[in-house]
Amino acid sequence: MSGITHTPVVSIAYHSGYGHTAVIAEAVRSGAADAGATVHLIKVDEIDDAQWELLDGSDAIVFGSPTYMGTASGAFHLFAEATSKRWFGDAWQDKVAAGFTNSGSKSGDKLNTLQYFQTLAAQHGMSWVNLGLKPGWNTSTGSENDLNRLGFFAGAAAQSNADEGADAVHKADIATAEHLGRRVAEQTRIVVAGRAALVDAA
Repeated sequence: MSGITHTPVVSIAYHSGYGHTAVIAEAVRSGAADAGATVHLIKVDEIDDAQWELLDGSDAIVFGSPTYMGTASGAFHLFAEATSKRWFGDAWQDKVAAGFTNSGSKSGDKLNTLQYFQTLAAQHGMSWVNLGLKPGWNTSTGSENDLNRLGFFAGAAAQSNADEGADAVHKADIATAEHLGRRVAEQTRIVVAGRAALVDAA
């Protein structure tokens, strides 16, 4: 056994139209970093060649976008189409993937955006990490301050009032995104360590 541990590298590829989703991206980054990962924040509408290489070199990629008209933003869709160059070469095969989204409404068809991310990840042959939380705020003793207060399973979902700025993103949604970041880092560490163990055992 080599005994060498690899720090998981997590990249967060996201678009934020008005700043709310950027707050959620930062929360995912914070959670992953707290769990010991090296984390890169990448704005997909400003991505350059060096950042594409960061994505290629990452162990996990977390997709994030606001939900506009029932799906990810146009800027994120452009990025997703550009990943076809990676798809042809299986560059992201077997990486870990996860996702998060924000909209002005409690539902806002955010599930469709998360499922879009899941499909994108599946096309690349990636392994999806879900939120791993039971829903909150669904009993008489629950509250809007519960983790996963909006009750999503596929990824982290946030609701931000459309007439308020990014500083009004709900604290429970920020905490839920931090949880997702930690979970991605922890699951990625398991995957990376497992691969290393298989190499050592060969």
